[in-house]
Amino acid sequence: MAELDWSTPEGLAAIRDHLASRIEGWRPPVAYAVGLSSASSSVEWEFAHVNVPGGRHGLPAVVLATVLGHDGSTATIDLTTAQLGAAVESLEPAEACASLDHPNLAAWRQALAEAASNPARSLVAVFVADLDDPVSSEADGAMRATFEGHAPAL
Repeated sequence: MAELDWSTPEGLAAIRDHLASRIEGWRPPVAYAVGLSSASSSVEWEFAHVNVPGGRHGLPAVVLATVLGHDGSTATIDLTTAQLGAAVESLEPAEACASLDHPNLAAWRQALAEAASNPARSLVAVFVADLDDPVSSEADGAMRATFEGHAPAL
């Protein structure tokens, strides 16, 4: 992908489309995030950044899905520190585009550092393809509860 331009929003969109075309059955999720568990016996999920419905950050979703071999469907996927590290490394070139913020990269770095420093904490990737899909896990429910006007009925 050396010929693709990481320094402009248009270049990032082209990279997103290129990566997405390589994932069989890819459909962009309406929401996604990386979650970090608490280190206690009653697991609570923390999300440093949630890509809510209507958001525009499609490249990080494709990068994360590429690392995980996921098609973007509604799911909660256990995530290792090695996988999250690979996703961070794959997304880092996007920082060349200084006209955009990179909240996913910042959140992923934070979650990676927290999980690496405390093995009692675990990581998940949560994808929601359609808001009408059933909640796939407690982490999914916690993430959806952050959506203003979109929290699932319990």
